Amino acid sequence: MKNVHKLTEGAVLLAAYAVLILITMYIPVLGVISNLFLAVPFILFGAKNTRMFTFVFFVAAVLISLIVGTLLAVPLTLTYGLTGIVIGQLIKEKKNRTVSFMAASLVFLATVLIQYAVAVVFFKINFIKESIGVLRESIDGSRSMLETIGQGSSEKVIEQFEASLNLLDTLTPSLFVLIALFGVLLIELVSFPIVKRFGVEVDRWRPFREIVLPKSILWYYLLTMLASFALNPEEGTYWYMALMNIGFLLQMLMVLQGLSLISYFCYKRGISKAVPIFAVVFTFIIPIFLSIVRILGIIDLGFDLRKRLEKSK
Repeated sequence: MKNVHKLTEGAVLLAAYAVLILITMYIPVLGVISNLFLAVPFILFGAKNTRMFTFVFFVAAVLISLIVGTLLAVPLTLTYGLTGIVIGQLIKEKKNRTVSFMAASLVFLATVLIQYAVAVVFFKINFIKESIGVLRESIDGSRSMLETIGQGSSEKVIEQFEASLNLLDTLTPSLFVLIALFGVLLIELVSFPIVKRFGVEVDRWRPFREIVLPKSILWYYLLTMLASFALNPEEGTYWYMALMNIGFLLQMLMVLQGLSLISYFCYKRGISKAVPIFAVVFTFIIPIFLSIVRILGIIDLGFDLRKRLEKSK
């Protein structure tokens, strides 16, 4: 009877997944929304069953995606399926939310990178290079048009755009990491309220204001900055790309620490919850705010600013 129940549950979840993949593949606007729910069947099944049963469920999902969505649906199943299974299994093992998030992000990142590599090596399709190439062509067209109408003063603006594209090309590895983190965050935000309704217990996040990164992150950040100044690698070299990407990711962590500090300060002082929200928005749309928040994060990690704030009360 127990195995019959598992088979019935698996069949229902596979049917639900088939519907979701059909909507995602063939209904443009609604597909964007249904795409966010693709991991739900895998989380539900993984949270209630053994690894062997879950593996069989995953293989069946891949076959179904081939049947109802053709070969193009397989990458979606690999990405959301494996990520959902990892989340579900870690929920079953009662791991804390941070461990689950990091493990799922690594799996999501690995699947995206493998698919990207397959597209480049076997199909000669490089989405990132092609997109940057299209943007460069647009910039070249704009330069020609501006020269024709005599707007030479816009050359500096075009040079800034070109510098931004070069930076985007350099930071491609970091962007993959951010996509993985943001993707898993969206998956959890959408999926967890649903799986909770089916009796799956999910560990809660600690409040954002309580996030404190390890102090070692600050030392890595400082060492990376020193290495950048000392080595001063030429643009386009391996060391240039490595230091730029490591520095970028560590800066984002400093920004996260700074935003957590602002949230902590507002909570302790009884300031409106809207202030931290506005701080997040302004941080990512106004460059000067980004620098200030990053500096706050560095000070918080380096000088235990929170403890000092507690003592000053």
